[in-house]
Amino acid sequence: MPTRDDPGADRPDSHGTAGDQRGREKLDGVTAATAETETVPEPEPRPDAPALHQPKRAFVAIGEVVLIALLVPAAVWCWNRGVVHYSFPVPDHAPLESTRFKGNWIGASVGLVTLAGVLLLDALRQTALAVRTRGREQGGEPDV
Repeated sequence: MPTRDDPGADRPDSHGTAGDQRGREKLDGVTAATAETETVPEPEPRPDAPALHQPKRAFVAIGEVVLIALLVPAAVWCWNRGVVHYSFPVPDHAPLESTRFKGNWIGASVGLVTLAGVLLLDALRQTALAVRTRGREQGGEPDV
């Protein structure tokens, strides 16, 4: 019979079974987790799988460098369109100089330079993958 200190000890919990005093259900037939780790051998690469070392990547790098050579002058042109200098003549004084920045052209210039920078990084990566030599065989133990 439940006491006042233990309300609902014989009431079903959320799973419809009578739980213990902390609301936990006892599971029969479940084993504890083991700490054993299983090592899975690394699969052998297929002979028809694409390799990282591909000389045709040099052509991709050359194309990216050409695109960079077009993007940088376009960025300079956009920047120059985005900066406008005004000069207002004032009698008996030096003229008033003013500079106006047009955000759309400045933003386009920053975007083009950012794109050129990403292409430069990828061109360096493509070049390294195109000309890199094969390393030593990975079958042996490392010299550590």
